[in-house]
Amino acid sequence: MRFLKYFLFLSVLVTSFSSCKVLRSNLMLRTPKDFAYDKLNDSLSTQDYKLSPNDIITVRIFSNDGFKIIDLTNVSQTYQYDINYVIEKDGRVKLPLVGRVTLAGMTIRESETFLEQIYDTFYVKPFVSVKVTNRRVIVFPGNGGKAQVVQLTNNNTTVIEVLALTGGIAEDGKAYKVKLIRNENLQKPQVFLMDLSEISGIKAGNTVVMAGDIVYVEPRYRFAKTLLGEVTPVLTLITSTILLYTLIKR
Repeated sequence: MRFLKYFLFLSVLVTSFSSCKVLRSNLMLRTPKDFAYDKLNDSLSTQDYKLSPNDIITVRIFSNDGFKIIDLTNVSQTYQYDINYVIEKDGRVKLPLVGRVTLAGMTIRESETFLEQIYDTFYVKPFVSVKVTNRRVIVFPGNGGKAQVVQLTNNNTTVIEVLALTGGIAEDGKAYKVKLIRNENLQKPQVFLMDLSEISGIKAGNTVVMAGDIVYVEPRYRFAKTLLGEVTPVLTLITSTILLYTLIKR
């Protein structure tokens, strides 16, 4: 009878641990079972990177359609300026001569064309080059301790590429449950679910990431190992207490 009481007590203890998130307290970015994920579409894998607030951009301006870039014999006479500026929260950036202009939401090429038109007032046939220098994506590869902030050097980096930059999906990661979380404009985030466990998932994996995206590979839950690690100290304490109580009673 006493053994049965202990067994019932331990059953209740294990159940309480499972139901109050004690065993899975390190899991992040949970979604309910009935969560409606945003739909992946072809445009996500073909779209170009768009400038966003907090992007730091380098602007290079050349006159005469960039003639000085290839005029190697007169490099010292190149009329060119490097400007590093932050795109502010309202999507605008302050540039010399032209003041504050809106660039957020434009692709790199669109911003270059736009600035060429604006600087046409000040330069003869201006040639503008725009580069983003601080684009970052946060990647959780399936093991919380291995999360990384990845600097994007290419304009059109894909989900598969950023995962590769972090060493791939961790051993404890679920390749069939990869979340791409995008929080543009600080509104309700878009959450896309990808299954990269099959070759058919390469289409979803070719989705272009944006600055500030989160790529989250849900970690595999090792119930027995986690339960043992959490419950063992409690069982040790209970056993020691019972043993001490028994010795005192004697």
